[in-house]
Amino acid sequence: MTLRDIARSRRSAQSSRATEGGFTLVELLVVLVILGLVMGLVGPRVLGYLSSSRERTMRLQVESFASALDLYYLDMGRYPTNAEGLDALIKPPAGAAGRWAGPYLKQPKVPEDPWGNPYTYHVPGKSTPYAIVSLGPDGKGGATTDQADSRSP
Repeated sequence: MTLRDIARSRRSAQSSRATEGGFTLVELLVVLVILGLVMGLVGPRVLGYLSSSRERTMRLQVESFASALDLYYLDMGRYPTNAEGLDALIKPPAGAAGRWAGPYLKQPKVPEDPWGNPYTYHVPGKSTPYAIVSLGPDGKGGATTDQADSRSP
């Protein structure tokens, strides 16, 4: 092998490295900054949609409970007691033989609110025959919807 052959092989090795695709550190940092900005703008909006969809889900569930409770009232002549709770919409309460025409909900058990907490049922409500309360995202309460509120748009 001559010196010319060695020089030619070195040049070809250098040129093949130069033509290989790759990213510089600056290019990678620019892409990361752009991604960070996009996520900073889009992330809060997506979380806002998630929060509002959970609230809408809660309202729809409460409206479903309200309809079921009205049917229960038509059959039984009364709303379930505090002790019977929303479970009376799925299983007949004691002494309901012949009048209970349920189950009034399609689910095999009373669903939890969108945050994983059980709904609370109170008889009587503040200004209505009953109130259905969701504990909300913090699990401490405050998201109250009674019969009148559940029917509003």
